[in-house]
Amino acid sequence: MSDCVFCKIANGEISRECVLENEYLVAFKDLHPAAPVHVLVIPKKHISSLNDAGETDVTLLGNLLIAAKEVAKKTGVYQRGYRLILNCGEDGGQVIGHLHLHVLGGTKIGRKGEEL
Repeated sequence: MSDCVFCKIANGEISRECVLENEYLVAFKDLHPAAPVHVLVIPKKHISSLNDAGETDVTLLGNLLIAAKEVAKKTGVYQRGYRLILNCGEDGGQVIGHLHLHVLGGTKIGRKGEEL
């Protein structure tokens, strides 16, 4: 999708601080981190949201989760813990119309609606 900022990042048209990349996805540091570690994991294939993922995307979705675990290892939050967030749709907090996971860590993450 030509006007999607995450597609441009995935294609290398926009620079990013890459943490992990493979044939299916790119993981990079968030420009506006909500925690000491805040990495976005995005598929290279454009999928607008989880609602748009289909049966053919099962392997890709699994790769996103495994990549999130690898990001946690690479950023040093694997042992103490981290949070994965996948927002879906406007009311769910999704700001960019490209499926992505947030990997947050490096601090105690709030519980029961507490802010970070």
